[in-house]
Amino acid sequence: MTAVALDLAAELRSRGISGVDDSTLARALYSSDASLYRVIPQVVVRPQHTDELIAVHEASRALGVPVTLRGAGTSIAGNAVGPGIVVDTRDLRRVVAIDPEARTARIEPGIVHADLQRAAAPYGLRFGPDPSTHPRCTIGGMIGNNACGNRALGYGRTVDNVEALKVVWGTGEVIEYSGTTSPTGPAATALVAIGDAHLAHLRTEFGRFGRQVSGYSLEHLLPEKGRRIDRFLVGTEGTLATILETTVRLVVDEPGRMLLVLGYPTMPDAADAVTAVLAAARASAGTLLACEGLDARIVELVKAKGNAVPELPAGGGWLMAEAAGIHAEELLTAVAAAAGALGARLVRDPGEMAALWKIREDGAGLAGRSLPTPAYSGWEDSAVPPEHLGSWLRDFDAILDSYGLHGIPYGHFGDGCIHCRIDFPFQPGDPASAAVFRDFMTECAQGIRKYGGTLSGEHGDGRVRSELLPLMYDATSIDLFTQVKQVADPENLMNPGNIASPDGAGPAAITDDLRPVRPRARPRAALRLVHDDGDLGAAVHRCTGVGKCVAPATSGVMCPSYLGTRQEKDSTRGRARVLQEALDGGLVHGLADPAVAGALDLCLACKGCSTDCPSGVDMATYKSESLYQAFKGRRRPRSHYLLGRLPQWARLGAPFARLTNLMMRIGLIAWIAKWVAGIDQRRSVPTFASRTLKRGATTARTGRASPDVWVWADSFTDHFFTQSGKAAVRFLEAQGLTVRVIGDDACCGLTWITTGQLDQARSIMERTVRTLAPYVASGVPVVGLEPSCLATLRSDSIELTDLPEAVDVAVGMLSFAELVTKLDLPVPDLSGVEIVAQPHCHQSAVVGWKLDQQLLERAGATVTKVAGCCGLAGNFGVERGHYEVSVAIAETHLLPAVRAAGPDTVILADGMSCRVQLDDLAGVRTMHLAELLASRLGQ
Repeated sequence: MTAVALDLAAELRSRGISGVDDSTLARALYSSDASLYRVIPQVVVRPQHTDELIAVHEASRALGVPVTLRGAGTSIAGNAVGPGIVVDTRDLRRVVAIDPEARTARIEPGIVHADLQRAAAPYGLRFGPDPSTHPRCTIGGMIGNNACGNRALGYGRTVDNVEALKVVWGTGEVIEYSGTTSPTGPAATALVAIGDAHLAHLRTEFGRFGRQVSGYSLEHLLPEKGRRIDRFLVGTEGTLATILETTVRLVVDEPGRMLLVLGYPTMPDAADAVTAVLAAARASAGTLLACEGLDARIVELVKAKGNAVPELPAGGGWLMAEAAGIHAEELLTAVAAAAGALGARLVRDPGEMAALWKIREDGAGLAGRSLPTPAYSGWEDSAVPPEHLGSWLRDFDAILDSYGLHGIPYGHFGDGCIHCRIDFPFQPGDPASAAVFRDFMTECAQGIRKYGGTLSGEHGDGRVRSELLPLMYDATSIDLFTQVKQVADPENLMNPGNIASPDGAGPAAITDDLRPVRPRARPRAALRLVHDDGDLGAAVHRCTGVGKCVAPATSGVMCPSYLGTRQEKDSTRGRARVLQEALDGGLVHGLADPAVAGALDLCLACKGCSTDCPSGVDMATYKSESLYQAFKGRRRPRSHYLLGRLPQWARLGAPFARLTNLMMRIGLIAWIAKWVAGIDQRRSVPTFASRTLKRGATTARTGRASPDVWVWADSFTDHFFTQSGKAAVRFLEAQGLTVRVIGDDACCGLTWITTGQLDQARSIMERTVRTLAPYVASGVPVVGLEPSCLATLRSDSIELTDLPEAVDVAVGMLSFAELVTKLDLPVPDLSGVEIVAQPHCHQSAVVGWKLDQQLLERAGATVTKVAGCCGLAGNFGVERGHYEVSVAIAETHLLPAVRAAGPDTVILADGMSCRVQLDDLAGVRTMHLAELLASRLGQ
C-alpha cells in the first residue's frame, strides 16, 4: 500500500465517508469491470448516502485524485475502472417515491433495474428499457451509458425515459435539471452557449438515428429539444457529472405479451428483413416492443450444456419480434406476412418466452465461450441505421475473415445494433499481440462510417472506443467534446481517459491497460481442469465480468454468499478477479496472498456457478485448487483436519456412535469438541447413526449373484442419514426388486476436495472409482442417495483422475429419481400433497432436479421448488466465522418458503446439508425423496 493511497483513505474517512476500503483485496476486486481493461484504483468507496457522493468529489478536488463511478460493474467498454477513487453506488438503492398518476419514479442511482421493476409492478408500471443485464445493472449505470436493451424499440432508450437529474458537476456545482425548468447555473449556461454557437453543426451531426450513442449527445442542447441538460448528461459515462438522484418515466406494462420467432438462412439474411418487419409494424395497430437477432450457434451452445430449447423455425439465424396488448397478435401476424422468413412460430407460453429471452440475455457469456479459443468484447455494440444492417453485417464478416478472426453476431436488430464477441489473438505476457486488435478496431471504425453508423449503440465509448472517435466524428465535433469537458470538468478528475479531455490531449489508448496481455503464472495444477487444458489461469479468466452472479435476486443457485452479503468480494466475479490478479502477480502476490483467502472464505463451493454462469466459471473447483496451492507445505486450519476429513472420523468412530452421541449432549464436552473442530458453538453436531446402513442392510459385493439394484452407501448416508438408504431399499423391494447395499468402502472424498486436500482426495477417489467400476459395468443400476456425493462422482472424479473407469462411473451412477424413471417404476398417489423442495446445490448444478420434479408432479403432488442454496454447504456453514452468512443465505429463499408452508406440507430435502440447516434453523422435519415415496406405500 502506497503512502498516497493511505493518505487518500484517511482524507475520505475524515470527511465522514463510510465504506472506504484501501485493502489489496478491494483494489483487486475493482481493478476490472466486464471489459478488457485493468486499472488498479487507490481506494474503493461504498457510500451510504448521496451526501457522501458530494464529499467524495470534495476530497477528489482537494487532493487532485480522479473519481470513477461504478454500478454493477457490467461495463464492457472499460468506463467503470479508474486509477483513483472507484465509487460503488449499489448501496444507494432507495426508491424515493413512485407517482403512479404521473408515471414517474424518483430513485437513487444505485438501484438495480430489476428492483425498480418490482417496486413499480404493483401499479401496473415498469421502466421501459431493459438491457440483458437487467437483473443486476443499476439505473445510474444505465444513465451513464445511455443503455437501451431489448425493448428500446418500443419503450425508447434510457435518455428517452429520464425526466430529471440531480447532479454534482466536476466543478463541485450541485444542481437539479428537468424538462420543466430552464437551464441555470454556470455549467448549464456555458453548455447552452456552446450549443447556440454551433446550431447547424449539432443539427446535422448529432442524433442522426436512435442508436448514435458514441461521444456526447449534443443534440439535447438544441432549442427544439428543449435544451435538456438532464438528457444531455445521459451517456456521458461519468466524465462530466455524478448523479445524486434521478426521476425516470414509467410505462404501462401491457399484458398479453407474445413472441414471434422468424427463421432465416443466415444472420445477414435476418438483418435484411428488418426493414420490412419495421414497416409492417408501423402500419399495424399496437407497438413492436423488440426485434432481436439470435444466431443458431448460440442456441447450439445452450443445447450442448443439456438445457432444453423451445421449438424454433428452420434457419441459421432468427429474428425475435415481441408485442403486447390487445393488438399484439394482429401486429405479429402482419409482421410474419411481410418478413420473408423460412418459417415462423408465434410463442404465447410465458415459460417458453422466458427460456428464449434467457438465451438472448446470456448471449455475451455464451458467445465468449463459443469458439475454440476465448472470444472477447471490444467491437461489441456498433450500430447503423436499420436499413443498412444487412450490408454492414456482410462487410463486418469480410473484415473478420481478412484478419482470420471469428465471432457470432446477435443483438438489437430492430435498432440496427449488433453485439459480437471476437477471438482476438491476445497472448498472456505479450503486449505486441494486441496489434491485431488495434488494426481490426480501426478498420471497423472506418468501415462503419460510410453507413452513418456509430461505434457504440448502447454501451458507451469507454477506454475501448474513445480513441477511435475521430474516425467517426469530424474535427469540429471532437473540438466540441473538448469544450464540453473543459466546462464540466476542467481539472480532468471525472473518469479520465474516456471520451474527451479538457486540454484536447485525447483519451486513453485502446491498447493501454489491456488485461488479456498481462503476464500469467501457470502453477502445476493438482486438478486436471479438463475444460481449460489444465491451466488455472485460463480457467479463472473464463470470467468476463458480465456479473450474472451479482444479481440481488435469483431463480437459480449462483451466488449464495453474494445474496447474503451483497459484497463484491463474495460474488463469483469478485473471486475470479482476485484469482486473476493472484496469477498475474502484479497486485496480489500468488495464491497464498491473504487477499485470496479473503475472497474465497465465503465461497460455499456450491457449484451453482458451474451451470448458472454463462461463461462456465466453476469457482468450487478453482477454490479447491487454490487451497491446495496455498497450503502446500504449510499447516492447515484445524477444521481442514477434522471437518475436512469427516468421513474418515465417522468410519473410525462408527463402533462408538452411541457413546459419541451421548457425550455430545453434555454441554462442556460438546463445547470443547466444537472448539477443537472449528465448529461455531451455535451449531448442532449431527447425530451419528447407531447402526450404519451397511451394517443394517443386506450387503453384497460383485462376483456373487447380482441383484436388480445396487445401492451405494456414501459416507453421509451410511453414517448419518441411514433412513434415506433404508427407505430406498424398502420402496424398491416393494416393487418386487432385489436390492443390495454395496458392502465395500467407497467414499467420494468430497470433504477433502472442498478443503483443497487434493492429493488425499485423488487417492480416495481412485480407490472408489476402482471399487464402483465393476458394479457399474455389471449392467445393474447403481443408485446414489446423497446428492453432493453423487455429484462428486459425476464431476470431480474426472477432474481428479484420468482413470478410464472414472468416466464410466460418472456416467453410470444414478440418482433416486433417475433410477425410478429409468426402471419406469410406479409411484404412490401424491394427490393433494403440498411439497416445498430444496434441491441440493450440487444436484441442481451437476445432476439436475428436473426428473425429481416431473416424478412428483406425475404422482399428483403440488411442488414448490426453492431457489438458491440452503446456506450450510457441508462444512462451510458449521465453521466458526460463517454462521451469520449461512443464516443470511437461508433467509434469501429457503426459510421464508418453509415459514409460508402449511402444517401438512412436506419439506423435501435430499441433501444432508439442507436437512441439517433446516433442523438447526427451523426445527422442521425433512424427507428424502425415497422416504416420501416409501412412506406412501400401500396408499
